[in-house]
Amino acid sequence: MSEAEAHHLEGLLEHLRDLVETARTMPMSASVLVNRDEATDLINQALASLPAELRHARWLLKERQEYLSTAQREAGELLDAARVQAERMVERSDIVREARKTAQQIIADAEAEARRLHHAAEDYVDARLAALEGLLDKTMTGVRKGRERLAVELPPEDEEAPPEANEEIPVFDQDVEAARADKSARNA
Repeated sequence: MSEAEAHHLEGLLEHLRDLVETARTMPMSASVLVNRDEATDLINQALASLPAELRHARWLLKERQEYLSTAQREAGELLDAARVQAERMVERSDIVREARKTAQQIIADAEAEARRLHHAAEDYVDARLAALEGLLDKTMTGVRKGRERLAVELPPEDEEAPPEANEEIPVFDQDVEAARADKSARNA
């Protein structure tokens, strides 16, 4: 805006002020009577005198306001999206934490079950070995008794003739029956 344009605008506004100040007052009121046509003409001249830069500045202000509104709306949308994503991440981390906790519990349970099964297997093997030991003790006792019975002193060879072929060798029926009973007990 040039100096002359600014001076002309200032003059129009001062003339409008003078018009209002010098207007006749209404009786018993603060209101004044102003010539409408004259006031409107002065306002129109003042508006027409406004420089193009001022109109451009007003347009820029309007554009700025629209841009700020759009930016605020987009920022709000971004914040909402960020909140949703943060909630998902927290949810995922909670799921992962819960899965790890569950996995650790499963591992601990499996290890406890493995220890229990190991101890049960050891107990079973020990019981079977104890039963075998008892059976072997009985067998050894039977073998010793059988050997003791067989350890009969034989007369010197020249005094006694060898048994004849049709003679039966004595069998100890008691020992055979005991061995069969032990075998049946083991199989049962």
